[in-house]
Amino acid sequence: MERTLIIVKPDGVQRGLVGEVLRRFETRGLRVAALRLIRIDRDLAARHYAVHQGKPFYHGLVAYITSGPVAVAAIEGPDAIQVVRRMVGATRSNEAAPGTIRGDYALTVGRNIIHASDAPETAAFEVDLYFAPSDLHAYERATDPWVFPN
Repeated sequence: MERTLIIVKPDGVQRGLVGEVLRRFETRGLRVAALRLIRIDRDLAARHYAVHQGKPFYHGLVAYITSGPVAVAAIEGPDAIQVVRRMVGATRSNEAAPGTIRGDYALTVGRNIIHASDAPETAAFEVDLYFAPSDLHAYERATDPWVFPN
């Protein structure tokens, strides 16, 4: 089992896509381990995007992610990081395949609906940024044995 972080960005929240995004992950068989609606402040945005500091698009990223509420979720399941990344689609929305979240709902890289962790180390770092250990819930659903074997 892996755990990863997704953020439905301000454009996704404003467009009423939080439920649709979460539905896609749950329908696929992934579990929501934690979920919050928050407003990211500049300090948290700077920590989240520290890897991009100094790049030409950094200030735009920070301004965008702090521009409105976001939905953050820890998502878990077998190979969750790569499964979620494939479901999300290419960062450049015009390159995202139809059927992916970005391919179905986004037109530009600047308003691409969702963030998803890209590697195990990133996922662990990002989940820890947004959730305390007590916020994360391990549980079994009645459908889990039908989705992934023990």
